Amino acid sequence: MRYSTIPLAQSIVLHCKAKGIQNVVISPGSRNAPLTIGFSEDPFFKCFSIVDERCAAFFALGIAQYLQKPVALVCTSGSALLNYYPAVAEAFYSNIPLVVISADRPSYKIDIGDGQTIRQDDVFQRHIGCSVNLRQDVSHATEEIKKYAPYSISESTIENTQQKIQLFNDDGLNTAINLAYAQRAPVHINAPFEEPLYDFVDRDTVKPGLVFNKDSDGFPGVDIGNLSEIWKTARHKMVLVGVSHPNSIDQKLLDILANDPSVVVFTETTSNLHHPNFFSSIDTIIAPVEKLDQKNNLFEQLRPEILLTFGGLIVSKKIKAFLRQYRAKQHWHIDEIKAYDTFFSLSHHVKMNPNRFLKTVLSQDTGGNAETDYRGYWLNIKENFKLRRTEYIKQIGFSDLLAFHYISKTVPRSYQLHLANSSTVRYAQLFNWDASIKMFCNRGTSGIDGSTSTAIGASIFSKEPTLLITGDLSFFYDSNALWNDYVRPDFRILLINNGGGGIFRILPGQEDTPNFETYFETVQNLEAEHLCNLYGFEHTKVASAIELKRELKPFYKQSDKPKLLEICTPRLLNNKILLSYFDFLSSDFINH
Repeated sequence: MRYSTIPLAQSIVLHCKAKGIQNVVISPGSRNAPLTIGFSEDPFFKCFSIVDERCAAFFALGIAQYLQKPVALVCTSGSALLNYYPAVAEAFYSNIPLVVISADRPSYKIDIGDGQTIRQDDVFQRHIGCSVNLRQDVSHATEEIKKYAPYSISESTIENTQQKIQLFNDDGLNTAINLAYAQRAPVHINAPFEEPLYDFVDRDTVKPGLVFNKDSDGFPGVDIGNLSEIWKTARHKMVLVGVSHPNSIDQKLLDILANDPSVVVFTETTSNLHHPNFFSSIDTIIAPVEKLDQKNNLFEQLRPEILLTFGGLIVSKKIKAFLRQYRAKQHWHIDEIKAYDTFFSLSHHVKMNPNRFLKTVLSQDTGGNAETDYRGYWLNIKENFKLRRTEYIKQIGFSDLLAFHYISKTVPRSYQLHLANSSTVRYAQLFNWDASIKMFCNRGTSGIDGSTSTAIGASIFSKEPTLLITGDLSFFYDSNALWNDYVRPDFRILLINNGGGGIFRILPGQEDTPNFETYFETVQNLEAEHLCNLYGFEHTKVASAIELKRELKPFYKQSDKPKLLEICTPRLLNNKILLSYFDFLSSDFINH
């Protein structure tokens, strides 16, 4: 193996190796050459080369999201680092551990007009778990340091100063990497290197000082026994689950919740939780009720005494609006690290693993005196709306809604399914998906950037094929995601091309004017065929229900190349069909 002659580069690589960070996504550059040599020469690491740093960061995020382990990112100095920011922000709000390692110029070459230099220290300050700015070695390029920064040699000898720098850098690396594990957060390690950058030795010359996280059972922060008593006697309990990793909750516990008549469980596609008694299409319940004269009475009946939440961020704006107006008496959020007061009623942050909390609370006698038909009442409404949805689907023309109806019924079992923002994930919420399908979506910041890159990164280690469903703006925005050698032949993309930002036709305030079409909807007439030819994808285009049903059958069959199926839907009709859908559901509402 080969190691950089620069002690700091060796230290970073050895710290990552000792702490099990095995996957490293590298973008090309010169200043990061010492790190690239160290990581790529050691067979312990699995290295990926991604040119576009923004795509590289989301690619790494996809790997970390799938494996639930930290992934390292390595880039050169200058603006390269700034391109990581969208993925860093997503990781910060989604609790995904990225270890960002940026090579930097020496401090004495910053802000003097030298090329490819910016102020890299603390650049992610507001959206990072931890930033450490490491110190430049004085045992490397010593003559340069004596010439430009003699003040850096603080001790009587070079060796003494270097020992002091090594201790400082070890402390910073321990702090950052340990926090990435403990807090499931992105961290930033900034490392200044002086030339020469490409020199190497055949064995490591650094023995880093390593400190590891101590095991912790977690601290609930509240009296669990008291919460259990409150839970047992409450008549209206709502469980709302956001983004959750597949199989993170014991199905036996979910069954207990599902069969409790005092509990209504709202899930989203990204929750990866399933039971026939769960309410998996939140907007299909809330949106039709909003249109009724008796909505206040119905929403008062839905208002929970206890709102129990866990998982990541919530997609549905409808449930957020409802719970902010009809607030629960108590809101308990279960998470080992953080709790957001999303509904302005947070009363308890229980710092426990949700599975452990449910096992503790539900293992007791939860029947109590809570005689109620809270769940049954709303299950009747759900079933009525479900029948109405079937009727509506039969009478509509080809559109986004109808396309998702067919797609939801044909995705093969056990697939990994990634959903892009914004319309895509919202349409997906309206339908039922097979429980074996593993759902993912970047809901930390809910941006359209990086969805394709994330899906490709997540596909790398998946035993099953990966499908991305995306809209046209999201797909074309992130088209550089296809520019790498890691796209598997079983990777699939369903591209819903409705000629622009269809979400803006659904949101309030849309109007048919040239300004709206140009600056909000951003009407476009691009097609994906040329990109598919460039990057080696099989491409098929459909524009009708008959064509879609026909092409979905062979789309998932084994192939030598990845495939993209482009589904062209009517731009000016989609929003009308979707908005009329909720009108149709509410028009035949049974007066309970």
